Amino acid sequence: MRIKIYSGLIILLLCTATVKAQRGLNSIYSAYGIGDLESRDYSRNFGLGSTGIGRRHSGYLNELNPASYSALPPQNFMFDVSLKAQQINYSGNNISQSAGDINFKRLALGFKAAKWWGIGAGITPFSSIDYKLENQQFVTGTGTPVTATTTGTGGFNRAYISNGFQISKNFSAGVSTAFLFGPLNTTQYIGSDSLQTQHNKYGFKPNFTAGAQYAGKIGKDWQLGLGATYRFETTMKLQEKLNIVNQDGTSLYQKDEDPSFFTLPAEYGAGLSLTNGTITWVADYRHSLWNSLNEKGATYRYQDGERYSTGVEYTIKRQYYNQSFEGAVLQAGFAYNKTPLVVGSTQITDISGTLGVSLPNKNGQLRYYVGLEAGQRGKEGTALVKETYVNAVFNFSLRDIWFFKRLAQ
Repeated sequence: MRIKIYSGLIILLLCTATVKAQRGLNSIYSAYGIGDLESRDYSRNFGLGSTGIGRRHSGYLNELNPASYSALPPQNFMFDVSLKAQQINYSGNNISQSAGDINFKRLALGFKAAKWWGIGAGITPFSSIDYKLENQQFVTGTGTPVTATTTGTGGFNRAYISNGFQISKNFSAGVSTAFLFGPLNTTQYIGSDSLQTQHNKYGFKPNFTAGAQYAGKIGKDWQLGLGATYRFETTMKLQEKLNIVNQDGTSLYQKDEDPSFFTLPAEYGAGLSLTNGTITWVADYRHSLWNSLNEKGATYRYQDGERYSTGVEYTIKRQYYNQSFEGAVLQAGFAYNKTPLVVGSTQITDISGTLGVSLPNKNGQLRYYVGLEAGQRGKEGTALVKETYVNAVFNFSLRDIWFFKRLAQ
């Protein structure tokens, strides 16, 4: 009953926030390939610079490494919802504007299926497309310029089922089976022309990530965690439909185009953690293998991407019936991301700092998490835009007990 009540409240909050979401983000960098690839983790890892490949923790769902699910406590059910509010300032050649938005970022659940086996499942954005480009063109036979507009929307979602297995006292392994799916839509029109040319693509493809973790004591009070992950290469088939519509949305012409393909390269990651239960330090490195691909356009190309991140967490302990429990949690982190996108000769980088705080309710079943991030992506220049942003993440995590027989009163 408590699960139904809490879940209903969280889903109601999610639906309310979605209805009130304000679109307006316009990132030129989402116009390439399958859009902006999501590199952040919207769980409790967010305030640590989205770091956690080597972390083994029983208190939250850590999708950065599927092996971590084997650490989930028995007879516990966990349910997470995350929202992100974002404010961005854009600057560049003849550009100075700002935009804001609120979006759903994560829905996840997890539980222990057996003493040696933990399961997690959820859905989260994998890439996003949201841009509007305008340029001047001349109509044949006239010297009058008109404005040509191209807009892009959509992106891929990632729905997953992850399994973590305890191999021995210190070692665990896991695999995440994900399904990448979603639309990639482009609309073009010239001047005040009521006719719009739409190129609507859709893709669906499974993708797999393997993970491993080691956790062992160092001395009396400290525990060392080491982790590694490998996301396998996936070639996505994109079905495309050409659609010409008039001003009221009536379709005038439709045609199924030949499918196109996009290869998502392999990515490997490594991480470590060091904790004594009160203070925790984590660090991650991720490397995506774009150099092996020939995906490129007239003004852009891809090369290997790298992401470095680290964070520190401080936990305030609470006492309850002579037992110690996790109370408030404070976090700080940093991330440096060399994205695989190269525009002209410039590889787009993203640098950010993060803060996070997690607070339990009175009985500890529900935790409220707020994460803040401030950073900068890109730089000013020809075909380049500097994005200065502030992100706020709100996470609600429910933890309840299953299969527990209560004593009669």
